Amino acid sequence: MPRRTRQRAAIAAITFLAIGGFGYAQVGAPTNTLPNPYRSIENWGTLPEGRNWGSTSAVAIDPDGTSVWVAERCGESRPPNQIDQSQPFACAGSKLDPILKFDASGKLLKSFGAGLLVFPHGLHVDREGNVWVTDALGRNGMGHQVFKFSPDGKLLMTLGKPGTPGDGPDEFNAPSAVVTAPNGDIFVADGHGGRTNARIVKFDRQGKFIKTWGKKGSGPGEFDTPHAIAIDSQGRLFVGDRNNNRIQIFDQDGNFLAQWTQFSRPSGIYIDRNDIIYVADSESESATKSHDGWKRGIRVGSAKDGTITAFIPDPVEKASTTSTAEGVAADAAGNIYGAEVGPKRMMKYARQ
Repeated sequence: MPRRTRQRAAIAAITFLAIGGFGYAQVGAPTNTLPNPYRSIENWGTLPEGRNWGSTSAVAIDPDGTSVWVAERCGESRPPNQIDQSQPFACAGSKLDPILKFDASGKLLKSFGAGLLVFPHGLHVDREGNVWVTDALGRNGMGHQVFKFSPDGKLLMTLGKPGTPGDGPDEFNAPSAVVTAPNGDIFVADGHGGRTNARIVKFDRQGKFIKTWGKKGSGPGEFDTPHAIAIDSQGRLFVGDRNNNRIQIFDQDGNFLAQWTQFSRPSGIYIDRNDIIYVADSESESATKSHDGWKRGIRVGSAKDGTITAFIPDPVEKASTTSTAEGVAADAAGNIYGAEVGPKRMMKYARQ
């Protein structure tokens, strides 16, 4: 069968899976062989002299469509389970700004946030240009919170109790990601596996608690590491349920609509204004053995019907831990930015 015919057949199969998946989608064949119409630009983004990139899972696009925001872990490259709790870790005790803004060429434009975060994990820039960051670990009375900053770095809102993990309406335990709806409602993907939470928490635009849904599990509306969250033009919530190797889709009241497995094991999700969805898989066949046969990389497709049109494979063919992008975003021109935890760098994938 000619290559183009195979690609069309694969896309047709994925479309069938996606449309039929409004309910309980079945896991299909790995989507590893789609075209890659992108050129890789390694080590994108220039830091000030003397500062090195640490792990980062957080990247977002400014409302101007070209500027790129990154939340970087202050040069830290060690995993949390290898850290002596009596020693400095990530941004705890650091004087570095973890929140960085770059232009499209990778030139640093501004930075802020020093002394406020422990472990920046999720990043979202709302329609007014405000910058939202989740702090996914606690240390020395800090962490387990969500912060809202103005575009110039003024702290506007804080959700959660500092350094106090919990599952109450004003608490988080390892919040992984945050997104806001057009009306200002706030949705936090709360939890990062293990004994942390596994839920979505909804607040109004003023930060008043509205509701929560989800629990640890693998059924519809249950989660095992809700690692990413995004909203499409219809207002549907897309949650990257990473340890369950799926995206779950909800309305904004928490009603389950669908699950999609064709985007592989989601660490990051970004949906642009045209409902193009970008999903980063940083763990298949490396950090986890529960998803063998699926390749790590970034899958690009439609949030409307679940079809996949492109696949950018991990630049590292063999890995034993998290690799390629965990955080993902795309600018108005369709260029993709990947925030890499394991390789400790930012990648840009230029549309060809």
